[in-house]
Amino acid sequence: MVRIPLLGVLAATALVSACAPTLGPPPPSAPPPPPISTTAEFNAQDFAWSQKAGANVIAGRVMYREGAVRFTCAGSTVVLTPETPWSRRRMAALYGSGDHAALPVADVRARTASAPPGDANPYVKRTTCDAADQFAFGGLPDGAWYAITVARPAGSSGGDTLALMRRVVTRGGKIVPLTL
Repeated sequence: MVRIPLLGVLAATALVSACAPTLGPPPPSAPPPPPISTTAEFNAQDFAWSQKAGANVIAGRVMYREGAVRFTCAGSTVVLTPETPWSRRRMAALYGSGDHAALPVADVRARTASAPPGDANPYVKRTTCDAADQFAFGGLPDGAWYAITVARPAGSSGGDTLALMRRVVTRGGKIVPLTL
């Protein structure tokens, strides 16, 4: 058995720790986000997070079908609404879901009176669906959103024009694929 003197171990420990990098004090933490209201009343402060710049991208595409009928969003506006307690309740009232839906536009419009009142227009982002049924939103902060567009049967096939809605979450500066 080899005996190492205690003084030698302490000296070696001191030498090794002297070589360790010092990082200094930790950076100041970011201020906490403003509190989100817990009621479903419209509150503009609940939307503040969505106005910040971010590095996330939503790359969307409409691929909706009903049987053999393919739907297209070409030329239609696509809206991106930030998720808040108010918008979550509004989606449930309009679409019957806080996650996803494909409903006739007339049904969604008929439910408007039962949706909570408020004007989220200043916080809604908009783009246009291209001829290939694709759309994108860039520069988004982390958070949850509702992507909504109108799709009509492609070609000469008949059928209702539909409102398509899906909840999507952006996080970590990534490209998030979204299929409606």
